[in-house]
Amino acid sequence: MDDQHKLVIEELKKLLLGGSAHVSLHDALKGLPADHQGQKPQHMPYSIWQLVEHIRIAQWDMLQFSKDAEHKSPRWPEDYWPKESAPKDDSAWEGSLLQIDNDLDEFIELMEHIDIYQKLQHGDGQTILREALQIADHNAYHIGEILTIRRFLGDWK
Repeated sequence: MDDQHKLVIEELKKLLLGGSAHVSLHDALKGLPADHQGQKPQHMPYSIWQLVEHIRIAQWDMLQFSKDAEHKSPRWPEDYWPKESAPKDDSAWEGSLLQIDNDLDEFIELMEHIDIYQKLQHGDGQTILREALQIADHNAYHIGEILTIRRFLGDWK
């Protein structure tokens, strides 16, 4: 891998992990009271829990697509959004966050050991670079919604 490729990978990692131009998911959720996880403020279609689960499901799907030609994506949109407003318990909340972290780590590991510019053989023009940008963009969008909900709930600086 040449120096230019390494530089791009390092910048993608920063983008995926957040904290530069965007708040990271962990920072967006830091100090969130458990009773706010399932609240839907007026005029907002989702709770924070539903957004976290949506991030988890979509990121998992993009990871699986990136590494497995046999992967079948969930049905859109019904399988990408949980119906429940709140997690059933703390274990569900923590499990979702853990999978988000683990899947992101796995995607970064994949990105570091593959030509990110090479078209995926099983796609229709997608590359790992495209998938990395899509994950970062998608997560940042929904993290912004999480912050908006926290503001509506009076729970964000």
